[in-house]
Amino acid sequence: MPYAVMCVSPGGGIEMKNEMLKSRFGIEIEMTGITRSQAAEVVARTIGGTVEYVGDGYDKRIIQQQDGRKWTVMSDSSIIARRTLDNGTRVDASSEYRVELVSPILTYEEDFETLQSIVRALREAGAYVNQRLQCGIHIHLDGEPHNAKTIKNFINIIASKNDLLYKSLQITPERTHWCQKMDESLVNKIKRRRPKTEEQIRKIWYEGYGGFSTEHYHSSRYHFLNLHSYFTGNHTVELRGFNSELHAGKIRAYIILALALNYQALTQSGASSRKPQTENEKFAMRTYLTRLGLIGDDYKSCRMHLCKHLNGTGAWRHGYPPKKKAIA
Repeated sequence: MPYAVMCVSPGGGIEMKNEMLKSRFGIEIEMTGITRSQAAEVVARTIGGTVEYVGDGYDKRIIQQQDGRKWTVMSDSSIIARRTLDNGTRVDASSEYRVELVSPILTYEEDFETLQSIVRALREAGAYVNQRLQCGIHIHLDGEPHNAKTIKNFINIIASKNDLLYKSLQITPERTHWCQKMDESLVNKIKRRRPKTEEQIRKIWYEGYGGFSTEHYHSSRYHFLNLHSYFTGNHTVELRGFNSELHAGKIRAYIILALALNYQALTQSGASSRKPQTENEKFAMRTYLTRLGLIGDDYKSCRMHLCKHLNGTGAWRHGYPPKKKAIA
C-alpha cells in the first residue's frame, strides 16, 4: 500500500489523498513564561470554554470545548520555570510557571486550526520554550490499529533513522535523558528472537529494567519511541523526540512527520533497522520524506523545517555536479 495515493480528478488535475493524516493523535506541549492559571485562561478564551480547577498532584486545570472534549493545563516537574520581568529580562520563577498543555484526541484535518490558534495565543500571552529549559513536545498516536508486526516495523523504522532524526530535530544533550535513542540491544533481540505476538515484544521491551512495568513513570518510557504507553492503559505509541515549540509551522511539521512515520509502520510489509547513507544528510532526509508522502507545495514548509539543520544538498546525493566549462 503506498504512503500517498495519486488520483487523477475529472478536471485533469492531480489530487493528493493522504490517508496518513486521518489517524487520531494527541499532543503535549511544555512551556514556561506564564503561570498555569494564565495558560488555562488563554486556552479557555481561544476555544470558548470555561476553566475547571481539579488540583491533585499535577495542579490540573480542565478546559472543555463545545463538543465535550477536554484540554488540560498541568504541571511537569522536568520543566525549568522562568518568567519575564517588565524590562524583558528572564529570571528563575516558582513552580507555577511549569506549564504543560495536554490536548484531547485530535485529527489533523479537523483540529489543527484550533491547536494552531491556541499555540499562537499562548505565545502572545508571554509563554515561551527552550530546550535547555527541558521543554519538549510529545505526540501520542492511536495504538488501536497496531499489532505485533506494525510495532516491530515502528521499532526498526526509528532505529534506522535515529541519527538523522536527532540531527534534523536538533535534540540537545539537555533533553536526551527524556528521549533516548532506540536501544540497539532491543533491536538486536527483536531481530534474533523474531517475536510473533505483542506479549513477546512486551517482554523484550521491559527486559533489563527494574520496577513494575505497570508504573506510569517506568524508566523504559524515556525514549524517542515510547512503547510503555502502548503496553499500559493509554494504548498509544508515543514519540518524544521533539523540542518544544510555540511556532505553529514547526508544530505542524512535527505532527505530520509523526503521522507519516506511523502510517509507514502500519502499511509497510516489513521494515529494516539498517541505517541509510548519511554522507549527504539533507539528501537522505529529503528522499525519505518523499517516500513517506510529503510531496508537493502542501508539504514544502514541513520539508524545510525538517531539513534545514542538516548538512549537504537536497538535490544531489554526491554534492553539486561540477560546472560545465563555457565553450569558447
